[in-house]
Amino acid sequence: MELWEIAARERIRDSLVRYSWSGDGLRLDELALAFCEDGELELRGQAALRGRAAIVAFLGGTTASAASAASRHQPPPDGAAVGGRRIVRHNLTNTRFLELSPTEARVATYFTVVTEIGLDHYGRYRDTFVPVGDEWLIRHRFVSTDWHAPNSTMVAPPSAISGSDSQGEPRGSATQVANPG
Repeated sequence: MELWEIAARERIRDSLVRYSWSGDGLRLDELALAFCEDGELELRGQAALRGRAAIVAFLGGTTASAASAASRHQPPPDGAAVGGRRIVRHNLTNTRFLELSPTEARVATYFTVVTEIGLDHYGRYRDTFVPVGDEWLIRHRFVSTDWHAPNSTMVAPPSAISGSDSQGEPRGSATQVANPG
């Protein structure tokens, strides 16, 4: 492995974490910086959103829906959501570099999302990264939610999403919703 490859992999990991941490904290402008200016976010079953402004606008609209949905759920008996505090934690695992060249990387990552109800949903990111200055940013992210809890605070029921499959799609977070997932 060459030195540029090690640097590229670490910068890609930085962008993956920026997306997740920023999304968990609902810092959407910071989350958008993980994307190229004209980057795309595509949720399975929906048209891709293009550009940072469109991504922030979409996620901004869904975070209100997620907060409303979360308020309708009873906190788990162990008190994890004491005081009605919103909890969103994306965990990324098994990041695999499918292709890596000096001009582009294709990366696959599993994600799980824990909210005040416990395990909320999980799935996969399929990303294309490109170098921009000293960073590697997302040019295209495809989010596929593989499972969600029946009382998920972040995944819309299939009937609420035009064109979605039976799994619905994440709302109100960076999953991936978006880190939107």
